[in-house]
Amino acid sequence: MSTPGDPFKYTNPALSVPSNPPATKQAAERPAWQQAAAVIGGFVIGLYVLEFIDMLVKGSLDNGGIQPRTVDGLWGIVFAPVLHGGWAHLVANTIPLLVLGFLVMLSGIGRGLAATGIIWVIGGVGVWLFGSVNNHLGASVLVFGWLTYLITRGIFARHFGQMALGLVVLVIYGGALWGVLPGQPGISWEGHLFGAIGGVVAAWVLASDVRKAREAKALNR
Repeated sequence: MSTPGDPFKYTNPALSVPSNPPATKQAAERPAWQQAAAVIGGFVIGLYVLEFIDMLVKGSLDNGGIQPRTVDGLWGIVFAPVLHGGWAHLVANTIPLLVLGFLVMLSGIGRGLAATGIIWVIGGVGVWLFGSVNNHLGASVLVFGWLTYLITRGIFARHFGQMALGLVVLVIYGGALWGVLPGQPGISWEGHLFGAIGGVVAAWVLASDVRKAREAKALNR
């Protein structure tokens, strides 16, 4: 019993109003395209913030690129894809980053990040081991990795929809693959090449669950 002046404390559980779902659950229910757009959009915004900071410190961040076969250059494997040699370099990469990155993340944020991680590491290690003696930096290693990932993942997974998307990507961006060959001075073709190799490896690795499921199905027949 409550005393006069006390708030009424009794509630009927049958009449209680359910609480709002947790924010994390609401976020998980967002459409896949919204999640993909948020992730890649946030990444690109981060690149512009870094380039602005680099401008303020007179380009000193660019020293964090990959310097092949040097101990200090190992840090570039981590930092090179988020650094650019000026605004023009970053602007040139922006549209491919947004389009290809969105398509990669659209199949699932976890899978997209896993593919990106594989490309990041293989691209960086490949440049460090075999690159010319220069300072290699720029997100084009991811662009070329995402490009080959999108082109080949449907082949490894034997997924018609992904193969169709890969064909469209090949038609639109396939000409860029010439960038994996030596050519224009000042362009890290090694970054393009090893990024592209990383994309193929990522597509093969991440299709392993599909291959195992297909093999298990064949054994059960």
